[in-house]
Amino acid sequence: MLTSEQLKTLLSEPKRIVITTHYKPDGDALGSSLGLFYWLKAHKHDVSLIVPSDFPAFLDWLPGLEHVRIYTREVQENQQLIADAEIIFCLDFNGLGRIHDMAVPVEKATGLKCMIDHHLEPQGFHDYAYWDPKAAATAQLIFRFITEEMQDEGNISADMATCLYTGIMTDTGSFRFRSTTSEIHRIIASLIDCGAQNWAIHESIYNSSSEGRLKFLGYCLLNRLEVFPEYNTAMIYVTQADLKSFEVITGDTEGLVNYALSIKGIRLAALIIDRTEQIKLSLRSIGDVPCNEICKIYFNGGGHLNASGGNSHDDLQTVIDTFKSALPNYKEILTK
Repeated sequence: MLTSEQLKTLLSEPKRIVITTHYKPDGDALGSSLGLFYWLKAHKHDVSLIVPSDFPAFLDWLPGLEHVRIYTREVQENQQLIADAEIIFCLDFNGLGRIHDMAVPVEKATGLKCMIDHHLEPQGFHDYAYWDPKAAATAQLIFRFITEEMQDEGNISADMATCLYTGIMTDTGSFRFRSTTSEIHRIIASLIDCGAQNWAIHESIYNSSSEGRLKFLGYCLLNRLEVFPEYNTAMIYVTQADLKSFEVITGDTEGLVNYALSIKGIRLAALIIDRTEQIKLSLRSIGDVPCNEICKIYFNGGGHLNASGGNSHDDLQTVIDTFKSALPNYKEILTK
């Protein structure tokens, strides 16, 4: 395993570098990747930021977005960049399966693979790991990596600060999740001092919905929300027909599960979406309700204690029934 000091030495001279993150990048994935991109570019590295897929429209204002390459749009060119890279930074994912079609090119690449991540149970594909499952966001770890491991605290630009602020803000639910520690607030203060305009970032993220998305959310809350009071649990499910009817695009379902969790007394919320090729499930919880355990046991997934995801190749009704059947096993913790 490469040490931080060894990596710092390697990065003291220009390198060919690729940064990537997980499929369907969220605010933390894209924010941390762009933050690192700016830092590496400032140190004269040849950097390519390649993501496996498109990303939510509410992130299309982020500085540096014009540099982001979508793997599937230029496969041969992106494969060559990956093959030629001396260092590959893998951000906000702990296993190559999370980057879908990019997994094989990255696995075969001869460049050093550097994982910076906060998810549980990394799968060991890396040569260097800066990993902390207690961190609230990978953007938090990028800030630490730059300021502590690379000892370059004075080189955070306003654009970097904006990207890292976005990553931390979105992965902490605007600083309301239990992962929001005093360290998070100190980092956020530093990022504001570096030029992040907190009010503008919040406005861009949360006040940019389309009319269609709002109508879709309203439809789901009226027609697709089920509450199981005996288990302090709520569920929203979305059918293929719903997605088609409202012309749902990437990002339109973001945060939908949190509406279910916002109901008074609810300790566990599920969002189950029929994506045609598979059923996607997102869980959110309060307190000690183990979303990661439920996803791992029943839905081929995992994640954090209070926020996890999974998937299934069963039909939608079977997945719904499986979720319901799991609730009695957690009744004690759900109702305490």
